[in-house]
Amino acid sequence: MIKDFNLILAGGESYTVEFKEVSDKSIVDEVCAFANASGGRIYVGVHDKGHVTGIDVSNRTRSQLQDTINKLEPRLPVDIIFHENIMVVIVPEGTNKPYASPNGFFLRSGPNSQKLDRDSIVEFLQHEEYVQYDRIIRKDLPLYDKFNEKAYKAYIKAAGISEVLDKGDLLVNLGCAGYVGDMLCYTNAGALFFRENGEDMHFRHAAIVCGLFKGTDKAYVLDAKEFNGDIISNIEEAVLYLKRHLNLSYKIETLKRENILELPEQALREAVINAACHRLYSEKGARGMVEVYDDRVEITNPGGACRGITEKNFGKISIARNSVIASMLCRIDYIEQMGTGIERMKNAIKAADVAEPEFDMDGFFRVIFKRKTQNTAGSQRTSDRLAIETSDRIM
Repeated sequence: MIKDFNLILAGGESYTVEFKEVSDKSIVDEVCAFANASGGRIYVGVHDKGHVTGIDVSNRTRSQLQDTINKLEPRLPVDIIFHENIMVVIVPEGTNKPYASPNGFFLRSGPNSQKLDRDSIVEFLQHEEYVQYDRIIRKDLPLYDKFNEKAYKAYIKAAGISEVLDKGDLLVNLGCAGYVGDMLCYTNAGALFFRENGEDMHFRHAAIVCGLFKGTDKAYVLDAKEFNGDIISNIEEAVLYLKRHLNLSYKIETLKRENILELPEQALREAVINAACHRLYSEKGARGMVEVYDDRVEITNPGGACRGITEKNFGKISIARNSVIASMLCRIDYIEQMGTGIERMKNAIKAADVAEPEFDMDGFFRVIFKRKTQNTAGSQRTSDRLAIETSDRIM
C-alpha cells in the first residue's frame, strides 16, 4: 500500500487521480467529474504538487465528507478509506449518467475536472447515447443548403417512394429535416444522406477512410483514400475499394466464368454498412476505417457496441444507435432491423470456407476478416484488372 501510494504521489494528478489539500465543498465537483467519466480516486490531504500535507481523519471529518458527497445527483455510492493522515475517496464510474453536483455538471478531462457548458452537456449526452445524434435538427444548416439532388433522386427511386408529397414534407416524414421556428433545416441524418458535405467542417468526421498497407502493420502505406460524400456513396466506395484490393480467383465449370473474391462481398458489405449505420457520429475525433493488410481486413467504427449489447446477446438482438439512419438504410434493403446482419456476415464467411470473423467491441467496434495470405494459381489482386466490377445497388 505504501509503495503504491508513493508511486501515485510521484505520478501526479491524472485522468483517474486527483489531489486535494483539504476536505471542502468542492470535492463533490470532483466526484461528479469522475462519475461522469471512468471513475477515479481523490486523495484528500495531498498538495497538488504531490506532497502530503495531511488532514484530520476523525469520524467527524469523514461524516462531513460523506454529507458533501451525498449532494451529488443522482446518488452514487463511494468508498472512503484511510491511509495514515489522508483520506482516499474511491469513485466508481457512474451507471446512471449524467451526474450533477450543486455547482453543475463536471467531467474529467485529462488531469483536470471541467465544468460543462450547454453545448458540452449536449455533446456528452450524445456520447452517452441519451440523445440520438441523427435526430438532432441542425438550426445552423438550412435545408437545401448544398442539397445533393442526385443522391436524393437515387434514394427516392431505390426506396420506391412516390414524390407526391412536397420534398420538404417528405424529408420531415423521413426524419431528415425539421423546423426551427419557420425555417426548415437538416437533421444530422438528413445532412449525411442528402447534403454535399465534401470538405465541409460540419461532417468531415463522417468520412470513411480506406487504406492498403504492406505487411501486417501500418508502417508502409501503399494506398489511401478518404470518401466524404453522402452516406450511401461512402458505403459503396468503401466496398469497391475492398474489391479493388483483395485477390480474385476464377472458377470455370460451365461456359460462364465465375469470379470469386477471396473474402465474400456480402460479408464485407454487411460490415461496412454496419460501421456506417451504428458508428458514434458525435465522436468527431475519429472516423470509420477500412484497412487492408496482407493477412487481414479490418473494418472499424467509433463507439463500440451499442448500449444494451453484451457478449451474450451480440448478433441476436437489434439496437440502433442511430435510428433514423437505420430506418433509411432499411428502406433501401441495406439492412434488416431484426438483428440479422452479424449472422448473415458469419453465414457468408462460412459458405466461402474462410476463417470466421473476429469482433472487438472495446471503445471501437471492429470486424476482423482473416485473409489467405498466399496467392493461389488463377488468382490476382482485383486492382490489377483493367475492368472493375462496380456495384449495381443504388448509385
